[in-house]
Amino acid sequence: MMCCASCGVAEVDDIKLMTCDACDVVRYCSVECQQDHRPHHDATCKERAAELRDEILFRQPESTHLGDCPICCLPISVEFFVVSCCSKMICDGCSYANATRETKERQACPFCRHPVPISKEEIDKNHNKRLAANDPIALLQMGTSRHQEGDYESSFDYWTKAAELGDATSHLKLAGCFYRGGEGVEKDQKRELYHWEEAAIAGHPDARFNLGNHEGVNGRFDRAAKHWIIAASHGHDDSIKILKKSYVSGLVSKEDFAAALRAHQAAVDATKSPQREIVPKFYNSKSNFN
Repeated sequence: MMCCASCGVAEVDDIKLMTCDACDVVRYCSVECQQDHRPHHDATCKERAAELRDEILFRQPESTHLGDCPICCLPISVEFFVVSCCSKMICDGCSYANATRETKERQACPFCRHPVPISKEEIDKNHNKRLAANDPIALLQMGTSRHQEGDYESSFDYWTKAAELGDATSHLKLAGCFYRGGEGVEKDQKRELYHWEEAAIAGHPDARFNLGNHEGVNGRFDRAAKHWIIAASHGHDDSIKILKKSYVSGLVSKEDFAAALRAHQAAVDATKSPQREIVPKFYNSKSNFN
């Protein structure tokens, strides 16, 4: 039988207990009981909340923050992708294939098949439409544009809104540009780490790599290795490189390094396709021709 942690009253039909939001362990019959019990529960609550946070943080994401290409359904490489006019992440292979088969003077979007905006007026109109719909990608792009212009206040607002909608890259930028770099806001390591973590949970390997570096600098190599291994399993090259150095230094076991190598290679192989292989060859030949 569940009872209030403060007064001991049992949960019955006419008494519903509420759970502590932070630790999800103890229950209370009222806000007053929760406040009275806080001095006795605070330390345990923080410890359990940290454990729950770690369970989420070190859970292996199913994919990177980019997910799969909506056309070929293969994982999108963290290095090669394009954003369509409808804010869909498209792999470079499908974008190239679409461009080569389009015979019309004006190409259609590879995803929505509408004519791709060309003029500045069309591009701005389309982008404003995506902003009005609170599209996270459009908000991210606008925040990036404002940041490049030096309008940090607007950039912060756009990235914050996109982050609240779950955009991992916006979390990454808030952490690196603002709370770490101090552009327009005071430096705040706690907020910086929070945004790194949110981006990492959403599958951003760069954020995961940065968290590993932070843990390594502070001597928590077991936690650092966990972050790097997760990032490496998504094909993150810098993470596999630092794991190699850590293995040579004796900080990572042979078994963990071998498993990370296999996972890294599998992730890289999963992003390959004949269409994607053509793209760099095409641009290299075009560059050499010019």
